Amino acid sequence: MFGNIGFPELLVILVIALLVFGPKKLPEVGRSIGKALREFRKTSDEIKEKIEEEIHAEEFKDIKEEINKQVGEDEEGKKVS
Repeated sequence: MFGNIGFPELLVILVIALLVFGPKKLPEVGRSIGKALREFRKTSDEIKEKIEEEIHAEEFKDIKEEINKQVGEDEEGKKVS
């Protein structure tokens, strides 16, 4: 999640955050960041699900068209002579 950030880098970031926000505001800032990350993850998961649904719908449409061609029917479902 954090990429290539190791423990020493994370420790420096936390110390800087403590100096900037102070010990009283730091938990509130942490909760706000956590909430924002959860919302971002939730939204990205919803978008991913919608894209996957569209892909599956398109695949089913292609399969239906292929079956209709193999059976010899046109788009209205009537037999083609």
